[in-house]
Amino acid sequence: MQIGYLRSAVVLGLLAAVGPFAIDLYLPAMGEIVRDLQTEDAAVHMTFTVYFVAFGVAQLIYGPLADRFGRKPPVFLGLAVFILGSYLCATAADVSALTIGRFVQALGAAAPMVIVRAVVRDLHTGTEATRLMALIMLVFSVSPMLAPLTGSLIIEFGSWRLIFVALGVIALAAVTQMALLLPETLPSDRRARIDPVAMLRSAIYLLRDAKFLGLTLIGGFSLASFFVFIAAAPLVYMTRYGLSPMGFSLVFALNAVGFFASSQFAAMLGQRFGMARVALLATCGFAAATSLLFVLVWNSIDDLPVLMALFFIGNTCLGQVIAPVMVMALEEHGEHAGMASSLGGTFQMVAGGVMIFLASPFFDRTPLPLTGAVAACALTAFVIALLTLRPERREKAAT
Repeated sequence: MQIGYLRSAVVLGLLAAVGPFAIDLYLPAMGEIVRDLQTEDAAVHMTFTVYFVAFGVAQLIYGPLADRFGRKPPVFLGLAVFILGSYLCATAADVSALTIGRFVQALGAAAPMVIVRAVVRDLHTGTEATRLMALIMLVFSVSPMLAPLTGSLIIEFGSWRLIFVALGVIALAAVTQMALLLPETLPSDRRARIDPVAMLRSAIYLLRDAKFLGLTLIGGFSLASFFVFIAAAPLVYMTRYGLSPMGFSLVFALNAVGFFASSQFAAMLGQRFGMARVALLATCGFAAATSLLFVLVWNSIDDLPVLMALFFIGNTCLGQVIAPVMVMALEEHGEHAGMASSLGGTFQMVAGGVMIFLASPFFDRTPLPLTGAVAACALTAFVIALLTLRPERREKAAT
């Protein structure tokens, strides 16, 4: 089935942005939430951990549903759950209620992310899939660039609770555009009944595939670094460096620009040099930039321009990692696309949640724990990339 690249990218990009928008939109409000709910930083960080873990685990459900009922029904179900979670967050009386609301939100937000990856695999493979994924990420880039800015504007004129009202409206808009603009991409003759035994076998098959597992973990720890940044950076930048919510939003947008602008060259570079080689070199650059930043901060060289420059370089490298490893992980598993997408998403999101949980006790509104956690994720991704994309596997992985 051929659907125009532009229409596919716009619909799928906006759909994929719902979950991340729910993360980025309330970043500038973290300080206000801490004060209003009379809680501590660690409790608010836990709302991120719960969100990422629930988001990851829920993908194991939506993948099989997408293989059984088609790509669209699970999205409608998920976004309805997301809207319910947004309501719970908007009316939360304390941080525990907010955490529960974030959990419900994440259960719903997982659906669009799974379906987007599966639809890309339905439509294209190889460099064509990378090209579409890069276009989706271009649309998707609106989220981390505009979401914090939008959140900061909302809290300028109203309560942080309005942020979650806005998220419910965004989800409703996503349901509408999905229903009207994207046809079903999984024909009825290719759908598989939900068979727990078959699902277990499919999962075991994928988990025993060293290449699939390695690529998934590369993406997982790479994204985990960004999730750690999301959780810790707002209070670091606004407390340590005295940035306003709007100032932090602009700095955050700069990192997003580097990430998504770089991702647009992934297909071109992958076609010319091989996706595996591009991903390996980009992972190396990402680890080098973030490790250098940690060493500088360790030695008390922690001026704001230093953080901004090296985080920008690191995230620019990261933009060359995510799309290629996602495509390569699904490339050889067309018959297991739903399960492969679910497992891949689960590993990636759970890795982010676990890293935030492990690092959160050390977050003290200074840049040292932040840069250390990001560098640890980047170095782990690089080591796995060396093992997975070693020279004798590159040619096969790139084709």
